[in-house]
Amino acid sequence: MANPAAEPRQDAARGAGVLGLEREALGLADRLPNILIEAKRIAQTVAHGIHGRRRAGPGETFWQFRQFQSSDTARQIDWRRSASSDHLYVREREWEAAHTLWLWPDLSPSMDFRSHLTGTTKRERAIVLMLAAAELLVRGGERVAYLGLTQPTASRKATTRIAEAMVANEPSLTATQPPKTHLRRFSGVLLFSDFLDPIAKTREHVEMLAADGASGHLVQILDPAEESLPYEGRTEFLSPIGDDRWVIDRAQSLRTRYRQRFEAHRAELAAIAKRLGWSFLVHHTDRPASEPLLTLIMRLQGGAGDHRWQGQASEGQP
Repeated sequence: MANPAAEPRQDAARGAGVLGLEREALGLADRLPNILIEAKRIAQTVAHGIHGRRRAGPGETFWQFRQFQSSDTARQIDWRRSASSDHLYVREREWEAAHTLWLWPDLSPSMDFRSHLTGTTKRERAIVLMLAAAELLVRGGERVAYLGLTQPTASRKATTRIAEAMVANEPSLTATQPPKTHLRRFSGVLLFSDFLDPIAKTREHVEMLAADGASGHLVQILDPAEESLPYEGRTEFLSPIGDDRWVIDRAQSLRTRYRQRFEAHRAELAAIAKRLGWSFLVHHTDRPASEPLLTLIMRLQGGAGDHRWQGQASEGQP
């Protein structure tokens, strides 16, 4: 007979885990040099001065009408403008469309994997990197949001609000791909995932996010065993949710072909990012979380003028 108290206890344990990772993320953000954030702020100030580009935001000065998006609320709709069209429109005022960074961590069952080569799961590392990035971006004056879950904010409590939203919605956050939505042209998106879905599926979702000119960064998080296949002899492989099982007598016989296929998959991911003008970064969970986070912040600084990040890097290679 099922224990009726078991599920609430499990939910509480999951929530405590996310909040614990939030504390780890804040500690990681504290350890990174503050000079990086200051440099980014200066670079953006100079870039905006050169381009002379007005930005929308709070205030009384009208900026522009734009079509209603899923991240908007009904209160933002300008009903008079919308009545003359087949679309809903929002009236923007100065600074309302300030650059927003949308963050999304893959929390699907695939991310729960942890081999004997590391002490953390891919899921835990994705959450830590996402929350630490949010904290650093807010400190640098950016607006951040969890894609498909929270509204953009520049509040110093942004990281805590994102973590609390994750705790409240954790059972439903199991998708292997980010939600399909249109992002504004000067938005940015950071995706943290193992990206082991079929390439066609990943391409479809990423291209949707980039369709209106949003810039982005793909951070592929891998357990070192997933890339090296270090197993020997008779080995049992299970699918992420345990519904498929496969046993092989000599796992080492697969190693060469497996690595070739794995590298080909990664090359296709890098090609997608390059074609879109996005960047691609690989991180292994046996390496310090500070490495990819430092690289991300440096990339953001480098793209401050046009909010577009270029190139591909592995850990320790900004």
